[in-house]
Amino acid sequence: MDPMALNITGDTAADELLGNDAFALLTGMLLDQQVPMESAFAGPEKIRQRIGTIDPAAIADYDPEAFVDVFKQTPAVHRFPGSMAGRVQALAVAVRDEWGDDASAIWTQGDPDGAEVLRRLKALPGFGEQKAKIFLALLGKQLGLKASGWREAAGHYGEDGVYRSVADIVDPESLVRVRATKQAAKAAAKDAKS
Repeated sequence: MDPMALNITGDTAADELLGNDAFALLTGMLLDQQVPMESAFAGPEKIRQRIGTIDPAAIADYDPEAFVDVFKQTPAVHRFPGSMAGRVQALAVAVRDEWGDDASAIWTQGDPDGAEVLRRLKALPGFGEQKAKIFLALLGKQLGLKASGWREAAGHYGEDGVYRSVADIVDPESLVRVRATKQAAKAAAKDAKS
């Protein structure tokens, strides 16, 4: 993955890791649930600092109980250390075994189009439809993914000029706008249920 300047976490080291390491970025996306986005995407840097690497093969082979302990150290990698450590290890196994330890191969190997990249992402452990579409939009909007049809495959997350997800965060102001959009969507969903 060519180094890119990302501005997601507000932490220079964490953002540099995300921009330089495809597996770190994939892991940040995996961790982005039930915690603030900045915290989720800072998780890979915490893992790297604590075990000395973010390499998928090393994480896949790490003792599972010890890996949970890595997640529990303060500050925690995630508020659900047991389940999320297991998910990160499952993702690492998939990247090691299916993609030759190269996460970027998911979106580059064989010159796939957007629909194929989306299919590959959805096949990963912990990546459902929405998470895969958001990650695809992040690749296209901020990391220069050239796969034809990526915007269509990413659905409304691929649209220009919107502030729907981490794919749209480029600075502190856009983070505030994305957060406001998410809060409005949650409120609308809550109103629809009542």
